Amino acid sequence: MTSTITVTRGNDPGAVRRILASLPDWFGIPEANEHYVRAGARLPGYLASVDDRVVGVALVDALEEDLRADGAQVLQVKTVGASFEDEGYAATRAFYEARGFLPLQEVDGLDWDGPTLVMVKPLRP
Repeated sequence: MTSTITVTRGNDPGAVRRILASLPDWFGIPEANEHYVRAGARLPGYLASVDDRVVGVALVDALEEDLRADGAQVLQVKTVGASFEDEGYAATRAFYEARGFLPLQEVDGLDWDGPTLVMVKPLRP
């Protein structure tokens, strides 16, 4: 039996909480996780489901497609900057770079006490 992944726009903070909890080595800061769950309840989101079970959130391709259709020209993400040495965040930056994001600016104290890297991606039609 094959399963089909469906992507829809929606909000499911419970799924955000469940998915984050399944990745404790990656998302192990409870306060940060609660921030993501609250954001998952109020901000526009994308859900990947298999057999009516949400298995993914933050789906870059679907987001980019909708933003282009809405006329957006740039997509921005923020992550921990390279001056804070951490293998996990280095992998996060590499993921975004592989998706075409460019580092724009590293700022201390933006979202937390350490460095935040602002990355942008031009959205071409």
